[in-house]
Parts: sequence; C-alpha cells; structure tokens
Amino acid sequence: MLDDNILISKLRSLNGRDYGACQDLLGEYDFQNKFKLIIHKIPKDPYAPPHTGVYRIQVSRVNKQIIDYSIDSRIKKRAFTDFLARKFYDASKLISLKNRGTGYSGAITIDKPGQVILERNSVVISDKYIEVRCFIGIPARGRKVNSRVAEKMFLEELPKIVLQSLYKKNIELKELETHIHTAEDAEFLRNELDALGLVAFVSNGSILPRKSSQSDQPMETSRVVLFKSPPSLEVALELPNAGLTKGMGIPKGITLITGGGYHGKSTLLSTLESSVYNHIPGDGREKCVSLYESVKVRAYSGRNIIKTDISTFINNLPLGKDTKSFSSNNASGSTSQAASIIEAVEVGARVLLMDEDTCATNFMNRDQKIKKLIKKEDEPITTYIDKVGQLFSEKSVSTILALGGVGDYFDVSDLVIKMKNYQPIDETDRAHEISNSSLYEPEKIDSGFDFYDRCPLPETITSKNTRGKYNLKAKGLNRIHFGLENIDLKDVEQIIELSQTKALCYGLEYSKKYMNNETTLREVVSQVIKDINQSGLDVICNNINGNFSFFREFELAFVLNRLNGFDLEQKVNN
Repeated sequence: MLDDNILISKLRSLNGRDYGACQDLLGEYDFQNKFKLIIHKIPKDPYAPPHTGVYRIQVSRVNKQIIDYSIDSRIKKRAFTDFLARKFYDASKLISLKNRGTGYSGAITIDKPGQVILERNSVVISDKYIEVRCFIGIPARGRKVNSRVAEKMFLEELPKIVLQSLYKKNIELKELETHIHTAEDAEFLRNELDALGLVAFVSNGSILPRKSSQSDQPMETSRVVLFKSPPSLEVALELPNAGLTKGMGIPKGITLITGGGYHGKSTLLSTLESSVYNHIPGDGREKCVSLYESVKVRAYSGRNIIKTDISTFINNLPLGKDTKSFSSNNASGSTSQAASIIEAVEVGARVLLMDEDTCATNFMNRDQKIKKLIKKEDEPITTYIDKVGQLFSEKSVSTILALGGVGDYFDVSDLVIKMKNYQPIDETDRAHEISNSSLYEPEKIDSGFDFYDRCPLPETITSKNTRGKYNLKAKGLNRIHFGLENIDLKDVEQIIELSQTKALCYGLEYSKKYMNNETTLREVVSQVIKDINQSGLDVICNNINGNFSFFREFELAFVLNRLNGFDLEQKVNN
C-alpha cells in the first residue's frame, strides 16, 4: 500500500497535463493510519458526472476513535449506515469548496440522502471496516489538471471530512441513537399493523405538510397544524424506545379521505405513500407508517402497457380488441389506470393508494345520468367503484382514496375521513346516512377479480446501445435511459430519491438472470429483492459504486412494465 506522500508526489507530477493522465492515481493510499483511500475509478473527463468516479474511504472498526454501534439487527445496520452517509454529505458540503474547476471537478461529495432512512451502498459496513464511497473531482482548467487545488482537496479537506463524519469525537452519540431508535420504532409500528387489523398509522403530533411542492422537508412548526386523531380511530401502542404513542389507525378495507380543497386530503395521502419507508428524525412523520406493500396508482395517458389482462375493468372494446392480453404504447387514461392496478396486485400489493386528482374520471365512476344515456352493454369500462369491494373480498387488497367530488363512493366505503384545516374527522356514519338517502345504483357485476400471471422473456430486455455498449443511466428522478429506450416513470410516484432510480437501472438488467418461460414477474422481482436483502445493493452491479439506494419489488416491476420492447408470456392462474 502507498502512503499519502506518494499521492502528493503523483499529484504534483500531473499539473498541467491532460485530464486523462489522472488514471496514474489509481491505487490504495494510507493516510497515517487514520484512514485508507482507495482510488477505484477516475473519470477521463472533468465534465463527467460524479457517479462515474469511485473513491473508497475505509476506516478500521478496531480503531477506538471511530464511531461505531452494536449492530444486532438489519434495521440498526440500515439506520447506522444511513446516518453516516448523511454525516459525510453534510461535512463535505461544509468543508469542500465549490466552483474550483471545469465541469464537476473540484468537488468532494456523496449521493445526497433524502427524508427517509434507506439502505445505501454509499456507506458499507463489514466486520473489519466502515467504507464510504464518494466522489472527488480532481480540479481542472479546461481539460488540464490543476494539482495545486487537488493537493489541498486530498491532503486538507478530505481528512477533515473523514474526521468530522466518522470519528466519534465529532459525533453526538445521542444524535446517532435518536436516528437508530427512530427507525426501530417505525419498523416496530409497521410490523404491528397486521395484528391490529390496520394498513396505516399516523401519530398524534405529526407534521404532515411539506415546505413546498418542490421540497419534502417539513413546513415550519409556526405555520403548521399538528396532526390529531379523531377519538373513534385512535390507537395506542407501546414503542421500544419512544414509549406510549397514540395516533390514527386506518383499518383494512375501503377508506375515503375527503374534505374541501386545500384542507389536507392529498397531504395525508402523500404521507401514506412515503411511509412505506421510515422517516428521519425531524421530518415530522417519524411515527407515520404504512404497510410495506402499499402502492400508489394513477392514470397516465401515453404510457406503455405489455400483455396485461385488464379485462376485469375493460372488456368488449370496439373492433374486438383483446383486453385479456392488452398492449399499447400510447394508453388512454382509463386503460393506463386499469393496467397499473393489475400490475400492482400482480406483484403483491395489499393497499392501493389513489388521488382523485390523478385518476381517470370515466374509470372511477359513471353517474346516473350517464348510465341512462349510455347503457352498460355499450360501455366497455367497469368502473373502479363497482370493483373495489370485490378487490378487497377476493384479493384482500385495501383501497385508500382521496376525493372531493365523487360522493357515490360513500356507498362502498368502510371508513370516511374528512379533513378540515389539516385535521381528520371520522364522518363514516354521516357519509353512510347520506349514502342511504341517495339514488346511486351499482352496476351488476358477474365476473370475479382475476387475471393472468405473466412470465418475462429475458431476450426482450436489451441494455446495449447501437455501439454494443451498456447504456444504463438515470436521467433525473423519473426517467431512465436503458439500451436504446427511454423509460418514462412520471407516474411511479413512490420513487423518492435519485439513487433509487440509479439502482433501478441496474436492477432491471440484473433481473434477467431469473427470467424464463416459467418464472412469473412477481417471482422475478421478489428474487431480486431477496438477493439485495441477503447480499446488499452491490449484488445488482458488477462494478463497485456508491450511487444506489434500496427500491421495492413494486418499483422494479413498474419499470419493467414501462420498457418498450419488453415482452412476456401469459399463463393461466391455478
């Protein structure tokens, strides 16, 4: 192993040379036994984005000066590594100066964590060491190396960042414990939901509103109404760390979230969407949890659909188009929503989350006047209102729907929560009284809620471009370049961090190893998640990187379903 003096010598020899000469720095360097730096991969261009470079910092867990924690559970390990990733990000943002070179050069950074506690491969823990994977942009003037600034970055700034984020003298143990205890309590809550007959829990005192539509951070407490459960829905639980906690429990079944505009319907639903993960301390939603298998679905005109059995909702199309094996590269609002529901249930969704604002109107309900004008035999769509009860009774899939303009759903609801000034009110009895006096007539439905399983064909997934090179890139939170295709993910609303999108690119390619004519889509994505749980996120990529965070099987399945050219074979359920 080389030492930091040799690194200095190498850096100085690069001054003024073409940026490609930086490859001479690859290797391992010992920084006076404080940490080891492994320069694993260096971009050949200063304009290359951060994820193309990999710098690995290792500190020994034997070193008593290093922050450590007794890890005896998966949730503790996840929370500990998440905490360290945040500390390294904050330290690099504070210590590393900006705008010191061309393109991305001159920066020291790590993948930015969001508001939830996720497994990440930017920080990896083994029995012997803690490893942080970051990006160090060697400074350049144009495409020429600037060694003077590089020397300052490696010899002054990087050691400060390591000391600030990994050495115990600079970390409040109480802050670390709070982070881990917060994750443990949320996980405990989620694990208790089934036994309590619930699909979600929202703690009293939670801060649900966000700072803005562009920020997932909490609104300032001086401007916010703290959440308080209505007495009829209040549940009390004893948490391992926080002790007695009370809040609103949402039971299994069909729940409506209603109320006037701007009173908090979508805010509550958004909380349930993100609460499939555990929130960080200070987020305001730390004790808000949903079942892991809660999936947000919506209409999205123009999306890709591949051999999906949507006949439960849509049948008898003009010109005899088959809806038991429906495909389209430009789906309508109603067919896109029908497909999204089937795709979610196919992979194991237990709760469907919907917002009236993003649903197809003709898919959700037909009012009595329309029914008089357009008879059932002339309407290919069986609306969701006429299927939602069957979905729960036959498939045990609950629905939580935020709505403000379709009162007919009172007739099929088990629970009606009215939001007023961001506070929930149990209006179930009143809603059912209104329902009993209304003229709503449900459609007569003969068919059950069933569909074909689908088996993906690996040869239809092509990740290489026209030059035969792999092309797997996240182009923002909701778009992936995969091979020759662009995958639009704007309707996949539970992707919450860019690092998840990056991981999904590789998860998609990795999933091919489990595909054949016999293995169902659900089995394929479940196996991918099983591998990640057993071996970590590195398993989905042949090359070491620090750019991934955990995703669920639902998001992976949704990415597959939106890939143009992807194909499957259907098989009849037993």
